[in-house]
Parts: sequence; C-alpha cells; structure tokens
Amino acid sequence: MITFLKAQGSSLLATAADYTMTFILFGVFGVWFPSAHAVGLVCGGIVNFLINRDWVFNGPGQRLRMQVARYFLVWCGNWLLNGIGVYLLVLHTDWNPFVSKVAVALLVGWTYNYLLQKKYVFK
Repeated sequence: MITFLKAQGSSLLATAADYTMTFILFGVFGVWFPSAHAVGLVCGGIVNFLINRDWVFNGPGQRLRMQVARYFLVWCGNWLLNGIGVYLLVLHTDWNPFVSKVAVALLVGWTYNYLLQKKYVFK
C-alpha cells in the first residue's frame, strides 16, 4: 500500500509538471491544445520516471538503460491512451479540455501506469 501511495504522490508531481507546461503553452502562448498537451505529457513523463526510479520503486540499483527502455515503452502507451482519450472527449463532448485531461489521466494512471511500472519497468 505504501508503494501505491508513493506512486500517487509521484504522479501528482508529474501531473503538476504536465499541466503547468500545458497551461503555459495553451493558455498563455496560444499553442494548439493537442500540441501543448503532448509537450506537457513529455515533461510529466520525465518527472515521473525520475521520482519513481529514485523514491517509489527503489530502482537505482537496477540498470538505468533497461529501465529507461521499459519506461519508454510504457510511456508510449500512456501517451497514446491519454492523447486519444482527451481528443475523443474534447471532440465528442462539451467538456473543457482540462477536465477531459484530468478524467483521462486519472483512469490511465490508476490502472495502466501503476501496474506496468510496478510489474515491468521497475521490477
């Protein structure tokens, strides 16, 4: 349970980096939302990997190169699921893009991300 809670804390910090970058690009500079969203995901992914490796899953004793490769595979799936999910919600509902982003991120984070990082990336 402690690992799950630590992973959620890491996810919150990564999400803060993601949303901050997305907001700055979209809300301040007027960058097209899907592009701002993609850049935010990259920033959040980097933050999440570093925190998870060093704090959540105690991964520094493992080979960095292997963890980066595995994380990248999982992250690509995360990127696709988040991108497609947000795109579909924004396209087919009247939800605000940021509300869509939160809903999709929670669903993907609590299921796909946590399980694959625990069982595959940082095993």
